[in-house]
Amino acid sequence: MIRNATIHDVPKISDIINSHAELGKMLFKSYAQLFESLRDFAVYEENGQVLGCAALSIIWADLTEVRSLAVEQNQRGKGIGSKLVQWCIGEARRLGIRKLMSLTYEQRFFEKLGFEVVAKESLPLKVWSDCVRCPKNENCDEIAMVLTLADIPAAQLPDATPTPRGVSIPVLPNFEED
Repeated sequence: MIRNATIHDVPKISDIINSHAELGKMLFKSYAQLFESLRDFAVYEENGQVLGCAALSIIWADLTEVRSLAVEQNQRGKGIGSKLVQWCIGEARRLGIRKLMSLTYEQRFFEKLGFEVVAKESLPLKVWSDCVRCPKNENCDEIAMVLTLADIPAAQLPDATPTPRGVSIPVLPNFEED
């Protein structure tokens, strides 16, 4: 079954993700990163054991990212990853977000789920939000893929700009002690 992750799942999520990171298939995640984004995560559980995880992160009004999709090595090929991506698609629908993206090495897997390869440059918000902090930034070999949910209407919101305009930083007045 797939369910929302809880704090009790963080050690297992960490183990699963970081075992894939050791193979160079994804980035390592610290406990701090996992706790911070825990509400984005779902886990696949069978007989009380967490066997896989995925997160759906909102990038902007019209774009989400399937992140940290990982399944225990000995459980791969059983449809767990597909079910976790289907959970992400359902969440995007629930939120009214039209596009899902993924940066992946598993092109065929995502193609089977309806994702299409796109140029990384077509995802500027992703580049500004995460890729600039990634150690692979200059030599990224991941494949950018997008799924558009045609039944979800396009958001009628302004485009995101890379830097905020008109932002002022409040300054507290100087108070002298008597």
